[in-house]
Amino acid sequence: MGGVRLQDVAELAGVSMKTVSNVVRDYPHVSPRMREKVQRAIDTLGYKPNMMGRRLATGKTGLIALAFADVGIPYFAELARVVSRAAETLGYRVLLEETDATLEGERALVATSEAGLVDGMLFQPSVMGSTEIARHRSDLPLVLLGETAAPLTMDRVMIDNVAAADEITSHLLASGRRRIGFAGHELNGLSETSRQRIAGYQQALERAGIAPDPTLLIPSAAISAAGAVEAVGGAIDAGLGFDALVCRDDLAAIGALRALQERGIGVPTDVEVTGWDDIRLSAVTFPSLTTVSPDLDALAATALRLLIERMTGFDGTGRHEIVAHRIVVRESAPGPVAVH
Repeated sequence: MGGVRLQDVAELAGVSMKTVSNVVRDYPHVSPRMREKVQRAIDTLGYKPNMMGRRLATGKTGLIALAFADVGIPYFAELARVVSRAAETLGYRVLLEETDATLEGERALVATSEAGLVDGMLFQPSVMGSTEIARHRSDLPLVLLGETAAPLTMDRVMIDNVAAADEITSHLLASGRRRIGFAGHELNGLSETSRQRIAGYQQALERAGIAPDPTLLIPSAAISAAGAVEAVGGAIDAGLGFDALVCRDDLAAIGALRALQERGIGVPTDVEVTGWDDIRLSAVTFPSLTTVSPDLDALAATALRLLIERMTGFDGTGRHEIVAHRIVVRESAPGPVAVH
């Protein structure tokens, strides 16, 4: 019923148009009884507030942008789902933006960011540095996600990648693995994500008295499952020996499983494999993946809280918040066998 007007809702509810407007705008000083009465009329008529009218009346659109590299990457697709659901409970809708992980794409995003269409933005940069991010769109409330360094003026939410990589590597060490490789990082220049995860991997090895071996860093030409199949397969064919792999993400781990299977190498008997992100596919691979699982619900809730505070007037220095993660143990790296 696209032709339903504010006036129609007011007449059905038996209230003034101002009262209906206050309910639609979520004005706090409306009694619960009156709010329920108006909401019942809205539901009955199927009234949809006009976005342009809302902006003219309040200066707000009720839209938040969520920007990242590629919605085709399973982690980002799952992040988008969690953020969208969390935002909906707070009265906001989410507009997705893709940057293709290019500097040009990220620059265009922060320069325009659907000017006038969104009230704020959650942004996970892949290549832009913090100094450049800080120079753009100071009028648009912005919260950063992920590992890239944040400007002092901006908020950021992430998990502790170094600690998580240390934990997943330590899990492999506890199974007696000693030739542990790191698979899936970028062939042409490390991202901050890879840098932090390699640092945690190295930290765990050194604590165990194992000298990190540069030959055990297996880069991929592309951050993808196919790229990992080629990279891990090529390393094995070149004679590289290892008894475990810490993979940069679940896609790299899925590719590693394929490369190992094609060569008759058993997982986890010969080589244990771990992933990162706990995407839905990780539970149904064969064998299922042991992986780092970030708390996406906490990440979304924290990022939205910080963003809404910015949108409603908070103007303090940037806040850096770390949310929880856990190691989900499955078949690809089941951990040490208990001795009875």
